[in-house]
Amino acid sequence: MSNFALVTGASGGIGLDLARLLAKDKHDLVLVARSEDKLKEAKSSIEKEFGVNVKIIIADLSLPEAATQLYDEIQKEKIHIDILINNAGYGDFGSFASCDWTKQERMINLNVLSLSKITHYFLPAMIKSGHGKIMNLGSIASFLPGPMMSTYYATKAYVLSFSCSLANELKGTGVTITALCPGPVDTGFVAAAALEGSKLFHSFKPMTSPDVAAYGYRRMMKGKLLAIPGTMNKLMVTSVRFSPRKLVAFIVRKVQEKR
Repeated sequence: MSNFALVTGASGGIGLDLARLLAKDKHDLVLVARSEDKLKEAKSSIEKEFGVNVKIIIADLSLPEAATQLYDEIQKEKIHIDILINNAGYGDFGSFASCDWTKQERMINLNVLSLSKITHYFLPAMIKSGHGKIMNLGSIASFLPGPMMSTYYATKAYVLSFSCSLANELKGTGVTITALCPGPVDTGFVAAAALEGSKLFHSFKPMTSPDVAAYGYRRMMKGKLLAIPGTMNKLMVTSVRFSPRKLVAFIVRKVQEKR
């Protein structure tokens, strides 16, 4: 079997930047996303610049069976995944009571169900081989309650808890888990989550996607569990540990409300 790195949500933003970093280090790639045109463009650009083999798979991982179909397709190609980056995810802004439930359900499928299934499918072979790296995309939201984005924050809390638990289970196997937990990032996430009018992205200067990807990549390659880019983000995570949950929820609500 050939060794490849698998990146979901790889058509743009942090996912694409991580794919480029992997390619720079001469890892062959499997890139997964919904947008066929963007994936073809990424494949052409990366192969031309870095000389690696790039396979693309068009998949909507917010659909319950998509993760299984993805795994089956990769198995047919006789590919061994030794680096897995679960980057795909999205958010949605608004009160839970008035939200579009279909969008919330697909968010849970993508941020939680598919991430867990993909990890479950590829992890045993990594353990058997005695090496592997997995990165799960969390968020500063992983550490906070999130009024007005309650489901999104809850899914990211799951990602962090799941990653920490796996890190403990995998001690001594040669496989490491990294949870990349950035704050606001300048990507297409803002528009997708309808956050353009929120004070969050106007009160705090977003980090750039390449900077976040580079920081997360370094931490993953060192086998570190947590990757929290930015001094202010690290300070916020620390301060939250000593603050009442109701107060934290109140502050998050004030920051996220529309201007």
